[in-house]
Amino acid sequence: MPVVYYKGQKMQCEPGANLRKVLLAHDSTPYNGWSKFLNCHGLGSCGTCAVKIKGVLNRKSFMEKWRLRFPPHKEKSGLRLACQVRVWSDLEVIKGDGFWGHRIPMKNQEINQSQNQP
Repeated sequence: MPVVYYKGQKMQCEPGANLRKVLLAHDSTPYNGWSKFLNCHGLGSCGTCAVKIKGVLNRKSFMEKWRLRFPPHKEKSGLRLACQVRVWSDLEVIKGDGFWGHRIPMKNQEINQSQNQP
């Protein structure tokens, strides 16, 4: 079973599970501040669940590609939307600062931005 490492937690899930749902099921969240309440609930349209991820990932969905092209996100930032990511292998997840979570600390810039499909 894949394991998600996030904010000091270790969360097991079924292969192919949705990352956003995994985090929420383990009393964690991919959101900062008010975005816990002001989000699209997993539709991929708001961009508030943006995270950096180390691990093998599914390809970006059309909705994810579309949303990550608009500010404050940048298409080449390496961020992913937790609501659009499927967990196929062990993942390390990092949430940045700010409402959108797009401000990743410099020490974490080396996170692998692999976009390979398992």
